[in-house]
Amino acid sequence: MTADAARRRALRIVLADDDPVYLTGLAAILQDEGHEITARAGDARQLRDAVAATLPDLAVIDIRMPPTHTLEGLRAAVAIRRDRPGVGILLLSKDMELTHLRQLLEAGPGESAGGVGYQLKSRVTGADFVTEVVDEVGGGKYAIDGEIQRALYRTPRRRDRLAALTDQQLRVLELMARGLSNAAVAARLSISKRTVEDHVNTVFEKLELRPEAKEMYDRRVRAVLTYLASDD
Repeated sequence: MTADAARRRALRIVLADDDPVYLTGLAAILQDEGHEITARAGDARQLRDAVAATLPDLAVIDIRMPPTHTLEGLRAAVAIRRDRPGVGILLLSKDMELTHLRQLLEAGPGESAGGVGYQLKSRVTGADFVTEVVDEVGGGKYAIDGEIQRALYRTPRRRDRLAALTDQQLRVLELMARGLSNAAVAARLSISKRTVEDHVNTVFEKLELRPEAKEMYDRRVRAVLTYLASDD
């Protein structure tokens, strides 16, 4: 276990992937960083049962699982998000699946919901993956792969909806989608926290996200949902 791992909160994690070799390697990475694997699942049914039985902090899920290897993992993730919104969901995929991400983000109530992440499997490499992705999602934040974000932005609908934002405002929104706080965004962009707050408020205004009490999601989450909207 690394020194950083010893200082972090240990998460209880369910893993779901039908490749036992990959599953073993992923478990080793997470355990080496101090996290506990409460169960391993090879298909969507086992995943749902494991989450119900162990009530983990986080479920790490391959999108494509048996029997059809299409979107069983994603559908199970949506069901978990709906039924147990406090469980963080981290999706892993060999290829980008852009049309269903919003469905996951919108499943379940926004208040006190667990984090959401979506990463390409090629990014799963050692301690950096844990600190930059797993810990963020386990802490209730977003961690959306940058390549996936760029692909989403290339869709015509996305460009139309975000056309009013400046490049800097888009960059702030991108970092929000990765789960960064205003202070972290300020540090990443080398600007003041007050400037970030001004950008965030402008983003809310341009996207017409008003602070209405009856909204299921707060404005920050709704801004991220808008940013991640696709053509489905």
